[in-house]
Amino acid sequence: MKPQPYAALLGDLVGSRTSADRGALHRRLLLALDAANAGADVLDPVRVTAGDEFQGVFATVGGALAATFTLRARLRPAQARFGLGVGSVEVVDATDNIQDGSAWWAARAAIEATERAARGARRALRTGVAAAADQPAPDPALLAALALVDAALFDLDDHNAAILAGLREGTPQARIARRLDISPSAVSQRVARSGLAILAEAMTRLEEVP
Repeated sequence: MKPQPYAALLGDLVGSRTSADRGALHRRLLLALDAANAGADVLDPVRVTAGDEFQGVFATVGGALAATFTLRARLRPAQARFGLGVGSVEVVDATDNIQDGSAWWAARAAIEATERAARGARRALRTGVAAAADQPAPDPALLAALALVDAALFDLDDHNAAILAGLREGTPQARIARRLDISPSAVSQRVARSGLAILAEAMTRLEEVP
């Protein structure tokens, strides 16, 4: 691993205990994790740790955010919650890859704070970021941007979610329309009306955060 700081990612599935088919949901989670681990800046691949919880380590906050975006898209309609912590990561047991360090403590604080905050009018919140005491505090602009992305993703219907995924992959709108069996003009109208191109660009910019 590179010298610290690292970006540690903790995640869990929201409301998974009430799922009608926990086994199917777990299999979807494993496939989503495979896709997330194909992204950039993965230092320790995201893996299930217990039940519906998972964790991984990234070289940058942007790399960790890219993983969260992939997971959210692949897991729909299931919802996931994330905590990103910036700090140190120490391997205390190489055989079982057991880790400790301030990045993990910060990630735990971030996901717990997000869970507490996601109530009522703030129920769309899904992503928290925190830093260890010896690291700079997260940029308020980053936190604001993530809150806005959370809100936008929370309200997407299935068609808009598929269109957003296509835009982020660089797929032409005509091809997206064929996938969804709708007209190209319907895709164009949805992109314009729902600000999907703006959202896709914002997510890409967030993936570039150091």
